[in-house]
Amino acid sequence: MSELFYSIQGESTFAGYPCAFIRLAGCNLRCSYCDARYTYEEKHRLLTVDELLIFTRQHPAALVQITGGEPLQQEHVYFLLEELMWDERLVLLETNGSISLDRVPADVVKIMDLKCPDSGMSEKMDLKNLKLLTPADELKCVISSRRDYDWAVGMLHQHIPNLNNPAAIKNRVKVLFSPVTEQLEASRLAQWLLDDGLQIRLQIQLHRILWPQKTRGF
Repeated sequence: MSELFYSIQGESTFAGYPCAFIRLAGCNLRCSYCDARYTYEEKHRLLTVDELLIFTRQHPAALVQITGGEPLQQEHVYFLLEELMWDERLVLLETNGSISLDRVPADVVKIMDLKCPDSGMSEKMDLKNLKLLTPADELKCVISSRRDYDWAVGMLHQHIPNLNNPAAIKNRVKVLFSPVTEQLEASRLAQWLLDDGLQIRLQIQLHRILWPQKTRGF
């Protein structure tokens, strides 16, 4: 485990809600823009599932997000997810898209990355995961450049039906594009989406606006 913290959910369609975060250590990818390198560069702590549940139960009204690193690298994460379901929690699982989602409990909200070329990890994706995403789930593309944008749009047109149809939003996985802050202005990404008329949600990291000086635990 890398860190536990209670904060405002800063990304996804759940942005703005109070959330108890469990950030697990270790990752099988090395994205160029990674803002959580400490999850695999620093020494981690070993905690039991029961200890993690004690933490989440301290915040009974909050969402629970399991993130990383890459949480699906850890075998015990599946037991943790099941236990959180027994606690009747709304659980978000943030995953990098390289490991199969087929063992994730159905009621867990999956927030999956689709890694773009500038990440250096686009060839590591398990594209079969796209068929496992439901309208309750979310697919996130982190965009560094116009090249990333064009690649992501092309991939989505191949795998996500009715990308330009507003009426279809509620019947397909939610799609979000997020700019790499240091490399792409959010306003430019917004204009690309407007020009193309795509039903893709622009995502700006709320926690970075609220706490610009913090680099972790937020």
